[in-house]
Amino acid sequence: MASSSSAYVFMNIIIYVFLYLVLIHDHQSQANIIMQIEDLGESASSPVFAPPTSSSMDIDCGSACGVRCQMSSRPNLCRRICGTCCARCNCVPPGTSGNYEFCPCYFNMTTHGGARKCP
Repeated sequence: MASSSSAYVFMNIIIYVFLYLVLIHDHQSQANIIMQIEDLGESASSPVFAPPTSSSMDIDCGSACGVRCQMSSRPNLCRRICGTCCARCNCVPPGTSGNYEFCPCYFNMTTHGGARKCP
């Protein structure tokens, strides 16, 4: 009985270490990508993330915010706020959180109290 319990604990430790290493590697990969994007921005004559110039390039805010807010504890509130931010910025960062570097307007929008507005 004691050996199966210790084997269970050992497997949990191995799993946690593996997940930790995966997260560290993913974070380092994202940091490298961001650095490469910043390097491109410094060497290019135009900005990397130029805002769209015509209304034909408008994104589907409903779908983009649906993806962004799918893991939210308050999805209806999240989609409503995200929709406002999307309408103003015409972009929504990829994924369910973070990735604000892909949409600076979305990241920089704040409430009257100075807190970040967009989820």
